[in-house]
Amino acid sequence: MLQIQFIRENADLIIDKLKVRNIDAKATISSVLEVDKKLREAKTDFESQKAQANSLAKSIGDLFKQGKASEANELKEQTSNLKESTKVLQENINTFQEELNNLLYTIPNIPNSQVPAGSTDQHNEVVFEHGEIPFDGFNKIPHWEIASKFNLIDFELGNKVTGAGFPFYKGFGALYQRALINFFLTEAIKAGYTEYQAPLLVNEASGFGTGQLPDKEGQMYFANEDNLYLIPTAEVPITNIFRNEILNKSDLPIKSTGYTPCFRREAGSYGKDVRGLNRLHQFDKVEIVQIAHPDQSYKILEDMLAHAKGLLEKLGLKYRVLKLCGGDLSFTSALTFDLEVYSAAQNRWLEVSSVSNFESFQANRLKLRYRDEEGKTNLCHTLNGSALALPRVLAALLENYQSEEGIHIPKVLQPFMGISIIK
Repeated sequence: MLQIQFIRENADLIIDKLKVRNIDAKATISSVLEVDKKLREAKTDFESQKAQANSLAKSIGDLFKQGKASEANELKEQTSNLKESTKVLQENINTFQEELNNLLYTIPNIPNSQVPAGSTDQHNEVVFEHGEIPFDGFNKIPHWEIASKFNLIDFELGNKVTGAGFPFYKGFGALYQRALINFFLTEAIKAGYTEYQAPLLVNEASGFGTGQLPDKEGQMYFANEDNLYLIPTAEVPITNIFRNEILNKSDLPIKSTGYTPCFRREAGSYGKDVRGLNRLHQFDKVEIVQIAHPDQSYKILEDMLAHAKGLLEKLGLKYRVLKLCGGDLSFTSALTFDLEVYSAAQNRWLEVSSVSNFESFQANRLKLRYRDEEGKTNLCHTLNGSALALPRVLAALLENYQSEEGIHIPKVLQPFMGISIIK
């Protein structure tokens, strides 16, 4: 969330910046400043009365020593009144603090100056494109037909056992999944990331830390009995490793990676765009996360984007990079690049990665700081990226590499699979 001091000093700037997200934040910012004023006044009164009570306590002790019991008892009555008054003030402080936090939780991150204006994904800006549309004269069929033909993925079995959006991968389909996971993790480790095998459920504090909670869109699965949430991405548990931590400046950047299944309700998703692997409720993803010094975070964002691009190039997939507009930006992000691969049979682009800089927005929620050379603590910057999300990558690989002989395997994956073609 945004820091209250920053809001006090930059209210008009924040209101202006949030217009890029198509948000009129004037009323919310006004409410924040009003509650903040009440909170600060209550704290000032509390400290004043607390100091007065301490002074009276000292005076009472002195009067008793001097044998002036009557005067001391008169002062004791005053301290009793002050005690009740400070109790009320403390309750007010707690109420105002909760009210302020609830307001702050509703304000998204302010977009970086690079973020283009726009309201939908149609206004995202294509900034890079690589590769050629695969065509060899072969009549390509969509991946869900390929999956059925070669017995790779069973969507109906997943529907029987769990429900729509929970497919079974089997045979070479399961092997392909495992190969992709191993390849992505191997490449991340080569790039200096430390691998974690993270929990798949997190507590409320973790969800609030990275900004998934409050769950404004109802996209998280919730285990009510234990008050735990299934993770929508490994970003959540991995970033929360550093919650309430003070790091040394020399430790930065910290590079972490992890493979996890991811769980998203994807409420309201339907139609041809969600067929097959295009949109699932459970899917596999390798995530990369960095904790960075503020001065280095945008250079690191470029490096993380280059890493994701490199994976797609090694897989031989045509892809493009989009800079997200304000209306398509996530709640917590300051700047996001999406990577999309071209689907040869569906004749459309499929998103396979988002790489984002959250600046200090998550770190403020997480209380994630670093200590500089002078011993002063400052908020870190956090970044994350998909490297990569598997379903649509696999969809594109199946569609783009199909031929009359079968499904060819990219050379970089052959050592992980032990085969060069699925027949």
